[in-house]
This record gives sequence, C-alpha cells and structure tokens, in this order.
Amino acid sequence: MKISVAVGQFPTSFTIAENVQYIFSMLEQVEPDDLLVLPEGAISGYNEDSRFLEQIDRRLLADAIERIAEVVKRKQVHLIAGSCLEEEGEWYNAGLYFSPRGERALYRKVNLATGERGHFVAGADLPIFPLHFAEGSVNVGIQLCREIRFPEQWQCLAQRGAELFVYITNAANPEVKPDVWRSHLVSRAAENQRFVLAANTAHFVQHCPSMIIAPDGEVLAEVTGEETRLLRATLDLAQTGNWYLSQCRRDVVSIYYKGELVRTSIGPL
Repeated sequence: MKISVAVGQFPTSFTIAENVQYIFSMLEQVEPDDLLVLPEGAISGYNEDSRFLEQIDRRLLADAIERIAEVVKRKQVHLIAGSCLEEEGEWYNAGLYFSPRGERALYRKVNLATGERGHFVAGADLPIFPLHFAEGSVNVGIQLCREIRFPEQWQCLAQRGAELFVYITNAANPEVKPDVWRSHLVSRAAENQRFVLAANTAHFVQHCPSMIIAPDGEVLAEVTGEETRLLRATLDLAQTGNWYLSQCRRDVVSIYYKGELVRTSIGPL
C-alpha cells in the first residue's frame, strides 16, 4: 500500500489568525487523500514558557479549529496538527487529527517538558489512530517534542500496531545541539522500521529539522531553519517491518501497558 504525504514547516506564532492562514495555504497545496503534518502548536501557537496560555483567546481557537475542519473536509485530505487545547478547565498539549470525512481524534502529550508541568495536564494514553485512505487503512502513532527522548513510547506504539509515526514539535532552542535531535529521529525510524513524518516550526535557531524518514533510516526529505516549506513523499508501507521488534528479549525485561504486555526490551533495569 502506498500513500502520499506532506510535512509543512512554517513560523508558528501566538496570532491564531496568522497560523490559520499558513495552514490554509498548505492545505491548498496538497491533493485529495494526502496526509499533511504540521508542527506542535500550529493552531494555537506554543512557547517553552507556558504562561502564554493565559493569553489564548479560547473562542478564537475553537473557531479556528472548526474552520480548519471544514477546509480539510472540502479538500478531502488528512491533517495532523498541533494545538494547545482546554478541556474542562485543564490545558493539554495535543496533536489533532482531522479526517476527510469530518471525524477527529486527539493525542494528549504524555511526557511533559519541565516548563509545561503545572500548566498542562499530562495525557495518560498512547493511542493508535486508523487513517482510512483510498487504498486502505494505516495505523498512526503521534509523539510530541521531548517525547523524542523516550524510545520506549515509540516502541510501545509500534508493538501495538502503529505503521507510521507522526512527530510534531516546536523545537527552537539555541542551547540544544541540532544534530542530536536529528539523530534521535533517524533512530526512532530505523529501530522500529517505521516511516517518520516530523514537522517543526520554522525558526532561525531551530534545533530539529522537519523531515520524512524511511524505515531503514534514510532521510527522504528535509528542511531546516526559518524557511517556510512543504516536503512531499510517496510512502510504500510494504517497507515497514518487525524484524527488530520481533527479537526483543521477553525473558529479560517486560513492559506493561494498562496491565497488558505490549513490548519487551533487552537489558537490566
């Protein structure tokens, strides 16, 4: 099975209307049945200093999400984009999925950054999202920003059936070495034998590139820095596999998810 994908990078801001215009522009550049991936905070904006949440206009944010959903449905595409979301008085850092049929799904970031704690509530689940393309369904797992540092979450998603990883981030810290995060992304793809679609904000001190990576670790497309750009690729899902995952040493370490064994790994605790 093959699917067409696009990864969009643009300078996210705290002006929701400006973000929406960038999103609409990128939606106009993709074709029906394509999957478009956009950065963390693509709709609401995002910053490491979580006090920015106090300035988000909730009404404008809700309206923006509805308008984006309408365009996605009209264009008949799939969209995954980041946004801060308030639910029952609590804020979550989330990845939103909009389907061409009007359906929506939500991933709430599980592993919060230090600056997010006390402002956001951590998610408690690593869901798999089935995306229904013309040729068939693809199971997708989403991870956000610092979750690049926790390979067990990615392996858990792969063991539970994720065939494709979507990674959205807002990584623009001059104190972080960019080669490290790039290497992490390549590793997450190769060790799990999954494609990775990674979208970051466009910024001159960006420390993680926006990339499309193959299951063998080959970088198929990449953009860095402050350039606004759309990366494209056609993915052949037959290239994914479980060769390495199948060799996990169940007799050494077991990791459980809600009481069920979902992945194992070699090495002592």
